[in-house]
Amino acid sequence: MTNSNWLALAVVGAVGTLGYMKMKDKDILARTLWGEARGEGRAGMEAVAAVIMNRYNASAWYSGPTIAAVARKKYQFSCWNPKDPNYDKLLSVDETDPLFALALEIADNAIAGKLADPTDGATHYFASYIAAPDWSYGAQQTAKIGKHLFYKGVA
Repeated sequence: MTNSNWLALAVVGAVGTLGYMKMKDKDILARTLWGEARGEGRAGMEAVAAVIMNRYNASAWYSGPTIAAVARKKYQFSCWNPKDPNYDKLLSVDETDPLFALALEIADNAIAGKLADPTDGATHYFASYIAAPDWSYGAQQTAKIGKHLFYKGVA
């Protein structure tokens, strides 16, 4: 058994399975916010958190059994793609980075249900400086926050 497996077992023993899952959800959500929107400040990270929470609460192909599963769903959030140029940074960032500390705070609020949804129910977004993806045609744009365009009604 590796050291990380022993550490995981120790954490589960100390906080219980549900507590460990919440810690993992918080960590993965914060890393996703940092990876996807650290250049967008609080407003941008809160908007991405809202999208992830909207997906988590949906019954759709892009949902998942945990917040972490939603954020890590293959090819849904580009920061988790192993070929993304920031992927290694995403795995190594910690709370000494001020923007990651902010992402952790936002993740806490999102998981606790204390985060308003500035996206009006969006489940998808993309950066305004790239070509519109096929999924955006026929979907309803709900917000523009920073450089991201937010959508709901995606099939």
